[in-house]
Amino acid sequence: MKRIFPVLLFLFVFASCKKDAVEPAAKPKPEPIVIEFGFRLNDYNVVHDTLKNGDTFGTLLEKENLGSYNVHVLNEKIQDSFDVRKMRFGKPYTLLRTKDKSHRLQAFIYQPDRTSYYVVDLRDSVVAYKKVRPITLKKRTIAMGLEGSLTESLQKQKVDPGFATEIARIYAWSIDFFKLQKEDRFAISFTERYINDSIYDGVERLDAAFIEYKGKRIYAFPFQQDTTSGKVDYYDEDGKVLKNMFLKAPLKFIHITSRFSRNRFHPVQQIWKAHNGTDYAAPTGTPIMTTAAGTVERTGYTAGNGNFVKVRHNGTYATQYLHMSKILVRQGQRVGQGDVIGRVGSTGLATGPHVCYRFWVNGRQVDPLSLKLPNSEPMPERFKPRYMKEIAPLKKTLDSVFEKRFGRN
Repeated sequence: MKRIFPVLLFLFVFASCKKDAVEPAAKPKPEPIVIEFGFRLNDYNVVHDTLKNGDTFGTLLEKENLGSYNVHVLNEKIQDSFDVRKMRFGKPYTLLRTKDKSHRLQAFIYQPDRTSYYVVDLRDSVVAYKKVRPITLKKRTIAMGLEGSLTESLQKQKVDPGFATEIARIYAWSIDFFKLQKEDRFAISFTERYINDSIYDGVERLDAAFIEYKGKRIYAFPFQQDTTSGKVDYYDEDGKVLKNMFLKAPLKFIHITSRFSRNRFHPVQQIWKAHNGTDYAAPTGTPIMTTAAGTVERTGYTAGNGNFVKVRHNGTYATQYLHMSKILVRQGQRVGQGDVIGRVGSTGLATGPHVCYRFWVNGRQVDPLSLKLPNSEPMPERFKPRYMKEIAPLKKTLDSVFEKRFGRN
């Protein structure tokens, strides 16, 4: 037992010493190299900021240590490459300065948008130039159900929510977006933009889509009949044009508050009477669009209608838009489908801001939501074979992604 004790003591002391030994210090990780605007930012004192009210190229540079440079002379040297008068409030700029105590300015970078920037390089001699970041286009196909609004649904799929406006424009003649339900589903193929292959910059274009609306799939495929004109129209899977003579509504994404009725209790007059229009509520100032091309037949004001515009489309159809806060067209003016003709208001007999949309067929006021409105000019038969060949792979991709997401119907 006496012999064992010294051995145990030795082992205990050895283990304690090993435990207390100072481990070698870990080597510091190297600073990651950051390359931006064509400069290695690690070599500079970097200042990122945005232009504030009153900031100019001159006022910004006068605060910097420019050495022998005179701001006025500097401005004259770069004016052919960079017009500093076009710098705008709220746009970002970057200063690259030396890392020593002098913090002498080496470069000034201004970004007018996400895809381009101007550089004023002061290192050796004064040089100014513009650079455009490379744009990469990537295709994507998604299938989704309606979660809230179309805008909210796209946001949940990490798609530019502004794309909802383009989809609504394409389907404006075939779908009433005021009536979309939770059970309505979508499949969309589109092309997105990326700056420097990594920074998301929104949707470039719609390549194909369908919306399951009231149990039916409504496809939309872009097609150029004349490949030299650049004009694109949208057609369904059979080559039928989506575009109708009339839009479904004079506003975008706003709810109906009162429908066409032969007997409605008037909220202002407090009596039962016919309501020969459809009321669309919207904030004051919202643009009001003419639902079809035509000629402004009349503009004016009455105690009941407030500020209004009436448009004659042809010998059969006419529309009227009431309660405007502002009229933007004149009598006799030619207007195209979707042109803004006024702003939402509450003039005349109105309890709040809205547009009352009225529709005439052969001089009789009718409910446009109950009509089967006429289509635009159909696709000529000679273009059908090329169209069907072009859409075949697009339709296959849409259907495949949708079935993978929701299963076969």
